[in-house]
Amino acid sequence: MNSNSVILICGGAGFIGSNLVNRFLSLGSNIVIADNYSRGSSLNIAKYLANPAVHFFEVDLSKRQNVKNLFQYAAALGDICEVWHLAANSDIPLGVENPDVDHKDTFLTTFELLIEMKKYGIKLFNFASSSAIYGDFGDLRISENSGPLLPISNYGAMKLASEAQLSAAAEDFLVRVNIFRFPNVVGVPATHGVIFDFINKLLLDPSTLPVLGDGTQQKAYLHVEDLISAMLTIHDRDIEGKVEVVNIGPIDDGVSVKFIAEKVVERINSKAKIIYGTSNKGWVGDVPKFKYSVDKLLSYGWSPKLNSEEAIIKAIDEIALQFEI
Repeated sequence: MNSNSVILICGGAGFIGSNLVNRFLSLGSNIVIADNYSRGSSLNIAKYLANPAVHFFEVDLSKRQNVKNLFQYAAALGDICEVWHLAANSDIPLGVENPDVDHKDTFLTTFELLIEMKKYGIKLFNFASSSAIYGDFGDLRISENSGPLLPISNYGAMKLASEAQLSAAAEDFLVRVNIFRFPNVVGVPATHGVIFDFINKLLLDPSTLPVLGDGTQQKAYLHVEDLISAMLTIHDRDIEGKVEVVNIGPIDDGVSVKFIAEKVVERINSKAKIIYGTSNKGWVGDVPKFKYSVDKLLSYGWSPKLNSEEAIIKAIDEIALQFEI
């Protein structure tokens, strides 16, 4: 990467995107952040915008003309060397209620970015995918080769459709596609997620914490700092072929929602009563339990600093401080 190169980070004002911006700045990169603030916030990137290497473009990435304007803006700053696509609807229940949301914000954003990348000859695409593309495998451990892929949420379906579109683009013009299949990610600046929601509920009513589901749901959680290091490990590695698909997650089998609820109550208000639901799913499209194989990523020399329990405990304290508690 030369001094005239530009990295385009879509969704860069969001939770994970703003952490990625911070890491690339430490590497001396020139960055264009693209975001529509639907999930992200100007507060997440305010400290970075004072840096002359960072530029911001507010944009709805599902609209073709808007994406054209974004690429014209970024190209005027230098040669766009790669795109990181972290923009998506992250509210799975909202996508179940209104499927247009996931089609627009999760799939069309990918499709429209690829249209412009081909015009500009940009060959490297980094994509934030999800464990949701697999569907419900129950107690089976999920590897990158697991199948058939039968997502049970519109969010997962549109992430999978995006992966398919990227595969086709690799056959056409892309030289390298990195597909990062995320676990549940925790940390700050939090905009959503189970810890964020629990703390919000306790702020509204300190006496009770209602929980969606019976608390037995168990999933792996990775701290955002470990996630960023994992993505860059994959990004920097030479591969055979054009498409690299990697599960990212901790090496343990995760923690239960009951564990998270108890730890949040312990940190925020130890007198609050936890009230559980009756289903082992929190919402339609929720995968109540999954086990991730991260053997492929571990073979690349990466390992997480925190396990699921440690990541949750650290994130609870970070998010509580974000709420000034």
